[in-house]
Amino acid sequence: MKQILQNLKTGATKIEDVPCPAVGRGHVLIRTTASLVSAGTERMLVDFGKAGWIEKARSQPDKVRQVLDKIRTDGLMPTMEAVFNKLDEPLPLGYCNAGTVVQVMGDGPGLMGINVGDRVVSNGPHAEVVCVPRHLCAKIPDGVSDEEAAFTVLGSIALQGIRLAMLTLGERFMVFGLELGGKR
Repeated sequence: MKQILQNLKTGATKIEDVPCPAVGRGHVLIRTTASLVSAGTERMLVDFGKAGWIEKARSQPDKVRQVLDKIRTDGLMPTMEAVFNKLDEPLPLGYCNAGTVVQVMGDGPGLMGINVGDRVVSNGPHAEVVCVPRHLCAKIPDGVSDEEAAFTVLGSIALQGIRLAMLTLGERFMVFGLELGGKR
């Protein structure tokens, strides 16, 4: 199956042939019909990958502290090897997926209301087939296209921002930004 992956060391983004994921207990296997590209998040990851070592360190000071702590406990060479190995791991891009359930793994015929053949939305990556925990997917209502449903996860992120702001009914607020969800 095909999946979009990025190399964090070089920033190279490729469509790769990868094995189909295995479904585990409490998970749902979904054949993708629509996947939404989040221009802000995915561009940020590509820009991070293309950045040099200094820019990467400046953009993630918490990771620099973790590396320094690891050098103190494990030594320089094992730490450098771990950092290079981490940067060489392919990173799946995407988190807004819609598709049809092809397998569920749980107790009984379905998995908490999700059955084979259901149309669902999930936070799965850009791939032909994704495997996600049951709690990270929801049925798509009749009358909603898969393309429209692919916006669900992005919308839920924007709603979480509103929840965190603890707005109440009748309050006025402004949402602004450069991304589809109005945040930046």
